[in-house]
Amino acid sequence: MEDCKKVYFDQRMRQPEMLRLAGGRACLFSSRCPGKETPNEDAAALVDVDDRSAVLIVADGLGGGAAGELASRRAVESLRATIDEARDSASLLRTAIISGFERANAVVRELGMGAATTLAVVELLDGVARSYHVGDSIVLVVGGHGKIKLQTVSHSPVGYGVESGLLGETEAMHHAERHIVSNVIGSPEMHIAIGPPVTLAPRDSVLVASDGLCDNLDWDEIVETLRKGQLSQSVASLAARSLDRMNHPTDGQPSKPDDLTIIAFRLGG
Repeated sequence: MEDCKKVYFDQRMRQPEMLRLAGGRACLFSSRCPGKETPNEDAAALVDVDDRSAVLIVADGLGGGAAGELASRRAVESLRATIDEARDSASLLRTAIISGFERANAVVRELGMGAATTLAVVELLDGVARSYHVGDSIVLVVGGHGKIKLQTVSHSPVGYGVESGLLGETEAMHHAERHIVSNVIGSPEMHIAIGPPVTLAPRDSVLVASDGLCDNLDWDEIVETLRKGQLSQSVASLAARSLDRMNHPTDGQPSKPDDLTIIAFRLGG
């Protein structure tokens, strides 16, 4: 385990990586889609702002190949740079994150390639977590006994259908339009969803992940795996189960080969 301010592009990890930040431990795993020859279009970063605050970032590029990889990379780089500049000027972290989203959107639009990306972020400050997201990458906060304290709504027709009660979770997992995303970095209509502050208890787990996770495991599986055992074991199990579903489709179970990125965090340790 090490202290950090790290970025992750086109990763092909075999095992999760553990790091210390913001009074706790973070664990990250990222790998490209099984059998895929083009780059991993997911990008991620762990930004350790100071002893009491940090930012967790996951982006999932859209558009395929180089366009998707470049969009996610530029979005993460833009957000990280904005946070670094704010630290140097003693600006508020929340303001820096929002400005970083706007900067990322402008940078991706300037690429002119038709590329876009999701962007999911968790701000950690004095043991309080707050989510910011655009698209269908997920943020989840789970208590030690499995209570969901925060779950973001995917910016998609299916995501909104689940939130409104028109679709059940099982139906949504197999819906033909599940992968349509209605709000992305790289769009003139981009808007940022900001979650409420969640005060973290010692056994709470924070998760930020690309949809390679929730397209292959249902929410109950994610919650039960995330809350149990050591953080590194939980992330390794989530990754292994997701990749197994991608590689070995089974009737009645979700399976969608995709790039996969997971960041999990717990206080203490």
